[in-house]
Amino acid sequence: MKKLINIYTKILVLAVVLCTSVSCSEDDNLSNLNDTLFVRHKNADMPAYIHGNASEKVFLIILHGGPGGFGLNYRGATIKSEIEKECAVVYFDQRGSGMSQGNYSESGVSIDIMAEDVLALSKVIKHKYGEDSKLFLMGHSWGGTLGPATLLKDQSDFLGWIDVDGSHNTKGLYEEYIANFRRVAAEQIDLENNVEYWNSVIDFVNSVPQQYTDIDDMYTLNNEAFEAELQLEASNVINKPEDIDGKVIFKYNILTLIWNLLKVQSILDRNLFENLTFTDRLSEITIPSLVLWGKHDMVVPIGFAQEAYDNLGSSEKELVIFERSGHSPMFSEPDLFADKVIEFIYQYK
Repeated sequence: MKKLINIYTKILVLAVVLCTSVSCSEDDNLSNLNDTLFVRHKNADMPAYIHGNASEKVFLIILHGGPGGFGLNYRGATIKSEIEKECAVVYFDQRGSGMSQGNYSESGVSIDIMAEDVLALSKVIKHKYGEDSKLFLMGHSWGGTLGPATLLKDQSDFLGWIDVDGSHNTKGLYEEYIANFRRVAAEQIDLENNVEYWNSVIDFVNSVPQQYTDIDDMYTLNNEAFEAELQLEASNVINKPEDIDGKVIFKYNILTLIWNLLKVQSILDRNLFENLTFTDRLSEITIPSLVLWGKHDMVVPIGFAQEAYDNLGSSEKELVIFERSGHSPMFSEPDLFADKVIEFIYQYK
């Protein structure tokens, strides 16, 4: 009998050791997560690449720009080196973007369906990592269009919203481009920065229709906005981007990347600049919100920063302007960007 008790004791001790070992292993995996999930929803399969510290089950979902960008484009600078230390970052390839696969006919791609995709992603994360998972949503540029569309459907899964130079009012973007080009050109000419270029910008905006009539004019203004940021960078008004990992694109099939980009833009862009604005509905977003914007953003001008902040319905919201940034403060002022995001997550997780 005593020998049998000793055997049972040894088995019990071994079981405790094994359970402890497995538990530690799981904790270690969560603290340095490197995972890929696939969301299957309405005839599309969309990958979400998850990296970082999920030991507290805090997940930051990034909605990339575009339409037609890709998630891992953001895995650089302090998002990778600092924010991933504090939480797990979810780099999501949206429908018709990155390495997503599916039916991209007109009926298969819309902002409503894509918002449902994000909500489906939140359910998949909670299913895999537990219902106690804590989710934050961050959208940049076009992601700042898709983010409000998602939250206006259902914000209950999210503890906070981070709007980074987001295009919540694409309908108003065309006329704001023209006004912003004139304003910035006048400022730069007064400072005697690249006067010849900025005079050409004034001539350019005087030559285009002053109200939106055609998608090609919109593309022309958008292209000039990116060129203007390069000129501001050359004049040392905007910091040069830091630590953008150019190698990340080689993790994708470039042909799929380009095909998706062209296809999804051709479908979505038709109505974005004529009809879409969430300005009057931002008051319905009541979760804690952080608005981050580059002072010299030419792609989604800074006037939209105050508009977003003023109209968001949250009683807990903050607006931060990055003095040395254009459209992508996560790369031009990465340390400050990481500080603000981490501070926000810590406050509301």
